[in-house]
Amino acid sequence: MDAAHAALREDPELAPLVEAHGPIALEPADDPFARLVVAIINQQLSVQSAAAIRERVFEQVDVTPAGLLAADDAVLRDAGLSAQKIDYVRNIARAFEDGLSRERLAEMNDDEVVTALTEIKGVGEWTAKMALIFVLAREDVFPVEDLGIRKGMDALYGFDEDDRAGMVDHAERWRPYRSYASRYLWRAVD
Repeated sequence: MDAAHAALREDPELAPLVEAHGPIALEPADDPFARLVVAIINQQLSVQSAAAIRERVFEQVDVTPAGLLAADDAVLRDAGLSAQKIDYVRNIARAFEDGLSRERLAEMNDDEVVTALTEIKGVGEWTAKMALIFVLAREDVFPVEDLGIRKGMDALYGFDEDDRAGMVDHAERWRPYRSYASRYLWRAVD
């Protein structure tokens, strides 16, 4: 972690955020299943909307594979999940019941994790990259699919939000600590 923060302090635009927020740790999620459910809930929602829905889901349902598979659709809809997201979280629940686990994912490299997760209907590149960062604590992930990342790149470096290729190219300077840089980019627009 110290090496990551020292390296990121070398970037003149990122350095003030590193100084202001101090070291940001990457730690694996206590519950990888619940963290993937959170990633599905967060898809294409504002931070505030996602937080409200997440809170209701976790209050009303046992967020385990068995609990989500057994939950009544009406309860999940009342918590704020769309029919599509209900299907998606259940797809993840079935994958975990079929043997997907933190241990299995931890044995894979980043590309293999993305491939394994995106085979689950409802899990796209963005969700898979969130899992790499927030479930497995991988240090070198740049989730350019994330709107907050693109806004941070615009705010700090003047990138047009549609210039994903330029952002990915620019992020190469942070290798092998792009996950840490991403955490600071999110702070830039919080």
